[in-house]
Amino acid sequence: MENQNPLLSSDLLCEIAPYTVSGYGLFREIVEQDGAIPAKLKALFAAVAAINKGYGELARREAGRARRLGLPLKEAAAGLILLSSLRGEGAALAFKAALDDVYQEPPAVSPQRPAERAAPGEAENNFRQYFGTIPPALAKLLALAPKGADGYYLMRRGTIECNTLSRKYAELLLITVLASDYSPMAATHIRAARAVGASDEELAEAILCAVPSAGIASWMGAGALLDTV
Repeated sequence: MENQNPLLSSDLLCEIAPYTVSGYGLFREIVEQDGAIPAKLKALFAAVAAINKGYGELARREAGRARRLGLPLKEAAAGLILLSSLRGEGAALAFKAALDDVYQEPPAVSPQRPAERAAPGEAENNFRQYFGTIPPALAKLLALAPKGADGYYLMRRGTIECNTLSRKYAELLLITVLASDYSPMAATHIRAARAVGASDEELAEAILCAVPSAGIASWMGAGALLDTV
């Protein structure tokens, strides 16, 4: 476990709440050490969850740990991809600022690419394939704002299928963020992560990466889904 965690080194907390400090120390060990998921990826997961909850300082600390453990910027940018679609522009730009502070690398210059477009029926077919059926909210989007349905499909594809992480780790990162929000939507991605080979141990560690930003309640919400999905 990394030294000088600010919460674990709080003199006041250590004095008045030794059980709390000891228990949180065990969670930090899970998040900081290689296990079912490599430690560098768990640092990234924790950083993205921290931005999701609005904790910029925690996010920078976790992103810095990811970099020290050898996570390249391109892989760390998976969090930027995910937050762009799952939590929107504000969260995505907050995470980009954290990456800029931590990595301090000049932006890569790449040729401008034409915008991707969904072929007619492509979004609907993808929804059926991924979800097994078209969820009511997406059926309504297809009917009322088909351009929005195409946008949803393209951003979902970017988050999961065309990410800078493997599909399994992209799904696990989604689970961490959803666990930090105590969201029942984690069930969909637990199912999807299992479909691409994630073990229960990997699922558990992904959920526990939400604990630094969302507390032990994050496990009670998402952990319970492991037996029902």
